[in-house]
Amino acid sequence: MADTSFDIIIIGSGPGGYVTAIRAAQLGFKTAIVEKSYLGGICLNWGCIPTKALLRTAEIFHYMQHAKDYGLSAEKISYDPKAVVQRSRGVSKRLNDGVGFLMKKNKVTVIWGEAAIDAPGKITVKKSSVEAPKGAAGEGTYQAKHIILATGARPRVLPGLEPDNKLVWTYFEAMIPDKMPKSLLVVGSGAIGIEFASFFHTMGSDVTVVEVLPQILPVEDAEIAGLARKRFEKQGIKILTSTKVTKLDKKGDSVVATI
Repeated sequence: MADTSFDIIIIGSGPGGYVTAIRAAQLGFKTAIVEKSYLGGICLNWGCIPTKALLRTAEIFHYMQHAKDYGLSAEKISYDPKAVVQRSRGVSKRLNDGVGFLMKKNKVTVIWGEAAIDAPGKITVKKSSVEAPKGAAGEGTYQAKHIILATGARPRVLPGLEPDNKLVWTYFEAMIPDKMPKSLLVVGSGAIGIEFASFFHTMGSDVTVVEVLPQILPVEDAEIAGLARKRFEKQGIKILTSTKVTKLDKKGDSVVATI
């Protein structure tokens, strides 16, 4: 029978969760971690890591387009969107496997499913729609002296801008496009929005960024944000600050935004 009692249970296996689990186990605590989707969380699987892989591909593509600047010759430069996405997903998969290895190495029990806290020190885990990794514990009731919440983030849905997974994307769909869009409107200019704007622009899309606040990269220093804006606009990305998207109208295979 699977063990259901622990010193520490961590809900969420992103960077905060899995690092905490490893350290707790190293300090001698009987530790379990609950995950419902992907070991490593959003950052590793659908955020920081795969976007950097996409940006690296875009960077190399840019250099190849400007090969003459380096005394090189490269003609008829093109790319395969599916292969670009496949490389990015492969990078995340390798690191995802690495997190699983670290859990086994440090004797952290992986519980697969969606957790809910029923009472102090008690959780119930329901079945996840995502297939569990080999060796993971599953549905059931678990007890712990301490429960740590590390549940991370999820896309924020704005009224009137609800994603449909086809024409209106969240970061998830933007990470795995079947083809590069002819034009793209990015709502929000934080790190995620700017990364996608840079990637799709480099790969050939006509990109416009809309930001409700007076500067892009709102949490960054104003001087740095100003320099970044000048750089992006020089590259050809259109940026609209102090601007809000109020409505989206879908027409055929495109979307008309009212700002």
